[in-house]
Amino acid sequence: MSKQFIVETSARHIHLTDAQIETLFGAGATLTVKKELSQPGQYVSDQKVTVVGPRKEIAGVSILGPARKEGQVEISLTDARTLGIAAPVRESGDVEGTPGCKLVGPAGEVELERGVIAAKRHIHMTPADAEELGVKDKEIVKVRLDTARPLIFDDVVVRVSEKFALAMHIDTDESNAACAVPGTMGEIVK
Repeated sequence: MSKQFIVETSARHIHLTDAQIETLFGAGATLTVKKELSQPGQYVSDQKVTVVGPRKEIAGVSILGPARKEGQVEISLTDARTLGIAAPVRESGDVEGTPGCKLVGPAGEVELERGVIAAKRHIHMTPADAEELGVKDKEIVKVRLDTARPLIFDDVVVRVSEKFALAMHIDTDESNAACAVPGTMGEIVK
């Protein structure tokens, strides 16, 4: 295995519960697959909603599936400023003490009391990938991207699970800063 791995840009998106999906899109509604993502079982759905903050709103935000146990909105820090929400940088799923927002769909609205975050940059990998790369779950590493604007990302969390496929995820702000394009590769540097 190469020591390099794909670096993907994770654009703003939303995770919802089954109940929230029904509230936003109507009784009995479920997510429909628009495009499979690199992580097994994960997909971008055809459904989109508007995220409403205290300052502004952002329409047409994609919902990722499958449904989760708790709603969560992952945005860039630029999006957070636009919306007027002080979104903290957190790992996905770590929503304790985070701000909320309103979501507006074609059939209704959902008021999230918490769950708006800027996702911490991370690398998904299997246990075999972790062994090959010499890292362990929750380890914090640095990753070098060789692009037109080469840089080293610090504070990248390693996430290890049999359910993952090897890929690093950064948000749109980070991607733009690095001039990352589809096919950009990263390498852990210690």
